[in-house]
Amino acid sequence: MVFATILSGLIPSFLMVVLGGLVRKRLSENAWAGLDRLNFEVLFPALLFVAASSRPIAASDVIRIAPMVWAILGLGLALGYLARRFGPQRFLDFAGAWQTAWRFNTAMGFVAVVTLPGQPVAILAVAIGMAVPMANVFAVTALSRGSGSISTIIAKVITNPFLLASLGGALVGLSGITIPALIMAPLELLSQAAIPVALISVGATMNWGALAKLDPFSGILVATKLVALPAATLAGSLFLGADPALASVLVMFAALPTASAAHVLAAGFGANRELSATLVAQSTLLSAATLPLWIAVIHRVF
Repeated sequence: MVFATILSGLIPSFLMVVLGGLVRKRLSENAWAGLDRLNFEVLFPALLFVAASSRPIAASDVIRIAPMVWAILGLGLALGYLARRFGPQRFLDFAGAWQTAWRFNTAMGFVAVVTLPGQPVAILAVAIGMAVPMANVFAVTALSRGSGSISTIIAKVITNPFLLASLGGALVGLSGITIPALIMAPLELLSQAAIPVALISVGATMNWGALAKLDPFSGILVATKLVALPAATLAGSLFLGADPALASVLVMFAALPTASAAHVLAAGFGANRELSATLVAQSTLLSAATLPLWIAVIHRVF
């Protein structure tokens, strides 16, 4: 049942990626680049804001959950850097791929959480609300490195649409403010388009020949996200005696495939789109096997 539920959530994503591969010749490179830019500037920021602001976030939950989520992201960043010597020479291209080691698929998280004991959706909402801004701080800072002076890098970080949207959404959630439906409705419409557009673009951009072949570089990054992070989170939760509901969410969160938007952010900074798109596809494809296994472990342990 667990495997069937997770696979039913993943299969539509796979089909959208396949569709992108089938129609890649129908649009020019400039058209695909423009689509990525639209996603970077408008669609995904709307998705991030809606996801973070749509549920109230209690300050006590932030204090309890945020440090653990940030530790998972930090570990992904550190372990992913081990792939540096196997990766592209240009640091910007490496950074575009490196981010896949700690970023996560929010939509898949809300599909997977209903298969956990007690369906702890509220805990996941807080975890994602705290994780999205930090994950984007890490990614934007890495992608901005070497792009100018310290002030230039800071300006790029604090004006990044992903970061502004996720921080804004988290602040709304913490404040308890309810945004009027008239304002939220167009944002929700834009957010609904973000993931399908990103997945189609992934399929059109990625190197399909490399999809079935993990080299040392992609192997380290994908294994970090799908194996090392959930294993370390499970061990840490057991060692610390974490609350079972929180621990199950954290392990599942750590085991999520990388974000569909990873290649969108990479393209926005001028990094290699094909490399990051291929890593997104590899992570998503392999998670069809690894994520149900981790959820089965969660049921057995917690």
